[in-house]
Amino acid sequence: MIRTTESHLHISALTDPGRSGKNNEDRFFVGMYQLSREDARPAAVGIVCDGIGGHRAGEVAAELAIDHVSRGIALSGAHEPLKTLQQSIEDASHAIAAHAASRPDERGMGSTCTCAWVIEQRLYAAYVGDSRLYLLRGDRVRQLSKDHTWIQEALDRGILDERHVQDHPNSHVIRRHLGSNQAPEIDFRLFLNGKESDSEAIRNQGLELVAGDVILICSDGLTDVVGEHEILSTVRSQPDLKSSAEALVELANHRGGPDNITLVMLEVPAWVVSAKKNGGAALRARQ
Repeated sequence: MIRTTESHLHISALTDPGRSGKNNEDRFFVGMYQLSREDARPAAVGIVCDGIGGHRAGEVAAELAIDHVSRGIALSGAHEPLKTLQQSIEDASHAIAAHAASRPDERGMGSTCTCAWVIEQRLYAAYVGDSRLYLLRGDRVRQLSKDHTWIQEALDRGILDERHVQDHPNSHVIRRHLGSNQAPEIDFRLFLNGKESDSEAIRNQGLELVAGDVILICSDGLTDVVGEHEILSTVRSQPDLKSSAEALVELANHRGGPDNITLVMLEVPAWVVSAKKNGGAALRARQ
């Protein structure tokens, strides 16, 4: 793909260390592209990675994840988005593991990774860990991703119910991350209603976005203290995406800011949908 300076989507991204005094181990990436010199269709990429490990190792892992995943996507021709996402995330995980193996003080480091890749109006996504992916559409908010945590597994198996999730001692135990010696189990499921089977959720890849849709990628520093309906109401009450991002970070910090807070937001403007319906000429002209 070819990097461009303008995007066909509205984009806002923000990171904040929170108020706990801990080092910011979150990292994010946003990129705007044209698919190729011959194919002027636009694409946008958003990635959020939350580092794991003390002594600054977490931020190193998150940076490695961002570097390798964003590079793998950028070097692709966007012909097979899911294969590109899988290879890029696997490469990132291997790089983190190799880095940690050569530095005893950084062993055990890792990172979550959640990536959204919008080609024209279609969403492709992949994730590992508990950095979440949301779709805000109209007056509804939907968590498209599923947390790879002990808590989520317990909920899925009926061992735990929602009433006992808050302040559970295992609330931050992550079951999947980048940086282990084995290839990460990358999740491609997108849950539009939460009731899909795994195969149905995977078939939601390539979801066609509509005017006004907002894709939100965020670390758990936001979702640990701000509920999804609060996310929706906050975004809808703001005049633009930048203000929305700032208001969400402010709300998380108002709740104590116990962790790093990072988010990337991608919004589909009405003109993109109109241009697509008219054959895409106006869309390509904007690039």
